[in-house]
Amino acid sequence: MAYPTLTQLPGALETAAMIARGKLSPLEAVDSAINRIERMDAHINAVVVCDFDRALSAAKAATSNRPSGKLPLFGVPMTIKESFDIEGLPTCWGHAAHADNIAKRDSAVVRKLKDAGAIFLGKTNVPPDLADWQSANPVYGRTHNPHDHERSPGGSSGGSAAAVASGMVPCEFGTDIGGSVRVPAHFCGIWGHKTSWGLISKEGHEHPLMAGRPAHDGVLSIAGPLARNAQDLSALVELTAQIPLRRRTKTLTDCRLLVITDHPSCPVDETVLRPMEDMIAELEKAGARIDRSSDLVPDLAKQNSDYVRMLSIAMARGAPGKDGKRASATDWFDLLDLQARNVSAWDDLFAVYDFVIAPPAPVLAIPSRKGSVFEGDLEIDRQSRRGADALAWAGLATFPNLPATVLPIGENDGLPCGAQIMGPRWSDLDTIGVAAEIGKHLHS
Repeated sequence: MAYPTLTQLPGALETAAMIARGKLSPLEAVDSAINRIERMDAHINAVVVCDFDRALSAAKAATSNRPSGKLPLFGVPMTIKESFDIEGLPTCWGHAAHADNIAKRDSAVVRKLKDAGAIFLGKTNVPPDLADWQSANPVYGRTHNPHDHERSPGGSSGGSAAAVASGMVPCEFGTDIGGSVRVPAHFCGIWGHKTSWGLISKEGHEHPLMAGRPAHDGVLSIAGPLARNAQDLSALVELTAQIPLRRRTKTLTDCRLLVITDHPSCPVDETVLRPMEDMIAELEKAGARIDRSSDLVPDLAKQNSDYVRMLSIAMARGAPGKDGKRASATDWFDLLDLQARNVSAWDDLFAVYDFVIAPPAPVLAIPSRKGSVFEGDLEIDRQSRRGADALAWAGLATFPNLPATVLPIGENDGLPCGAQIMGPRWSDLDTIGVAAEIGKHLHS
């Protein structure tokens, strides 16, 4: 089946503008999106929890009773990652044991997006515990990449990215602790944004074991949007942010950029490097100032080791690891100190460089497999590597709590490739803005 390209269907803001001009009603927008899901999703299996009746009722009400105030997403249909609570819908995180866990209220992100006028059609697929670069589980089955149904759309926000990339909905919201927004955006050829840690509330995004009990906003993990364009990413961030963000006025040619394509913990496959190098060449032609190395880059092997340890403890909520050892409180406080030093090192780097460009992952969309990517191997440049090594490219921005925007930069053998643009903490709108400018240079 041929799916629409990113430019063939309107994005979220464009849909809202069409509704505001009277060229489209909320009911027509929602009905059209439902029809696309019903037509396409038999092949992809992205939207695994459908809420069409309530969506149609909300769209009819919005069509009949247009609000007096301006709502940025009025009438815009969208879906959201299964792990976010929507009142009346299941939140099981891919576990059959929690399939009957029905949310009693909306998550904070859902509330804010509804307040902006969005209409939710349902929820999208995830791996169990949101812990894989695939999106397959015993409850909902496997989600397929729209570009190749034998490949993964990424994870853990793989259903989110597949729904956007296939044209079912204009925008989505996922979460990211190990590349879970960025990798699906990269695998599916769309835009995704890992927010600065703490920018967007994850209230109502708790594991089903914590159902109905507010939990702390865990280290490293963030909520972030996926969309077909940069403008929608910016809007979704601003509508859900807990603090106001400022934009800088620097253009791309005023910026000093650092490119990182070598990492001591994981190489990058040629299929990813080639589009990256093509992009860099285009930016240099446009007058961008680009360095390929810097003494300011932190010790990336040390950063990755600390990140993986913190990630493992956080994901297991302190349970013993595979070696049977449990981290002590002292171990945890030591890790927080190491993270603070890493944050400081990146602050020093960003005192010199405006943005850092790096691959979101070392490979393009991987063939679907049984078992987690991180418990098996990956082929990188025809050599076998531990799948867990690939997390190094996600941890680049995650451990120091930095924002990172993924934009599509090209294709290899029909599979899309993205790049991630990192900036200082709270520069979320700037990383999206410079990514948008890079995108224009690549497609001019």
